[in-house]
Amino acid sequence: MEVNTIAVIGAGAMGNGVAQVSAVAGYTVVLNDISEEALKRAMATIEKNLNKLASKGKIAEADVSSAISRITVTTDLAEACKDADLLVECVFENLELKKKMFAEFERLCKPEAILGTNTSAIPVTEIASATTRGDKVIGIHFMNPVPLMKGVEVIRGQLTSEETMQATLDYIKKIGKESAIAVDFAGFIVSRLLDVLMNEAVKLVQEGNSPEDIDKAMRLCAGHPMGPCTLLDLVGAEIAMHGMETMERDFGDRYKPHPLLKKRVLAGLLGQKSGKGFYDYEK
Repeated sequence: MEVNTIAVIGAGAMGNGVAQVSAVAGYTVVLNDISEEALKRAMATIEKNLNKLASKGKIAEADVSSAISRITVTTDLAEACKDADLLVECVFENLELKKKMFAEFERLCKPEAILGTNTSAIPVTEIASATTRGDKVIGIHFMNPVPLMKGVEVIRGQLTSEETMQATLDYIKKIGKESAIAVDFAGFIVSRLLDVLMNEAVKLVQEGNSPEDIDKAMRLCAGHPMGPCTLLDLVGAEIAMHGMETMERDFGDRYKPHPLLKKRVLAGLLGQKSGKGFYDYEK
């Protein structure tokens, strides 16, 4: 199975990162979102990121314009899907929304297209149940920020074919990433571990520990590159909360999101994306 054209559905932080690394690797990319403004922001972010890499000598100046020229943006989902060899869905972490989108992908994509989901916690087989081509559906969980993070979690659904798996692993290798293969249970490997850590950090804050000291302790005493409060601000509090809710549904109360986490989401304290989380990003 040859992959030449990548459709990226959703132009947020994850989607624009996937579009960037795919274009740099030489793929033709179609980036889709329902919002023209989101697409403009995404392209501005991609250009800024590539220029920064060029200024550091990590890519050639000519590669910046070359990569950007390989990305087309559109708000037309049918246009984005029609030529895709591999589609990577990066929409909001909600099962019903993803199932609705995958039913559309089945209708709009060619039969041989691989349908990938960037879900961080929802079982791939559940998402694939919205289609009649479960052999073509696979989990491709990129990490944030996509251009900088080396690993990609790959999740094989119950029906995912060996051909789909191999083509996906080849794509990940070509974009300069490394695959970690996870079993298709809620949360997989990364979210199953990190969401629990971040949820426990919220509990520690409620008990009176400062985010600064929690982060300092985990950096200096446990060797973590960043503390769990900083990580939660990077990931987004609502993403962690939805991940915990998915795992609570499948594994029970020990994965229940902490009440303070839910309150912070309701208050809009999502982290970097909202300007405020445990830390202030508006300064």
